[in-house]
Amino acid sequence: MRYDTNIINKCKQGDRQAQNSLYESLAPVLLGICRRYMKVHTEAEDVLVETFVKIFQNLSNFNHAGSFEGWCKRIAVNECLMQLRKRKNFALSIEYAQFVPENSVEVHDQMSYNELIALLDELPIGYRTIFNLYVIEGYKHREIAEKLDISINTSKSQLIHAKKRLKIIIKKKRSIKIG
Repeated sequence: MRYDTNIINKCKQGDRQAQNSLYESLAPVLLGICRRYMKVHTEAEDVLVETFVKIFQNLSNFNHAGSFEGWCKRIAVNECLMQLRKRKNFALSIEYAQFVPENSVEVHDQMSYNELIALLDELPIGYRTIFNLYVIEGYKHREIAEKLDISINTSKSQLIHAKKRLKIIIKKKRSIKIG
């Protein structure tokens, strides 16, 4: 979606109607991003509010050179990561006790957004975060490592383990439906 420069400029000037219009058009997309990172819907809503605070505070930094929606999405992702870092229990560690060796199940099925969220909700926060950043947001391992202050190899191993865990979860769900 292309955003009208006029609305963005009005938002920069503090026009409440323009800000509301911008919020209404962007909120569903940005809430979807926040929900992928935050397990609890109310936490995702809280992060969404913080995201919009940052967007409106930093509109003067948007120079219309790239996609406005992309700029807002990056703010949402960064806000999610900041909220996750603030948690005392946020750790990017491999859970060997819960790890089950990968089998050769390939996942190619189409799934709904709600099904994806349900699957992501079953991942430990570290796996979930790396999976979101790499697979969904398109960040490279180097960028993820910098954002999360981890090594590139940690990012790579977290992604491998996230994919393995997702395959196991999907296989279990399929066997429950069939059996």
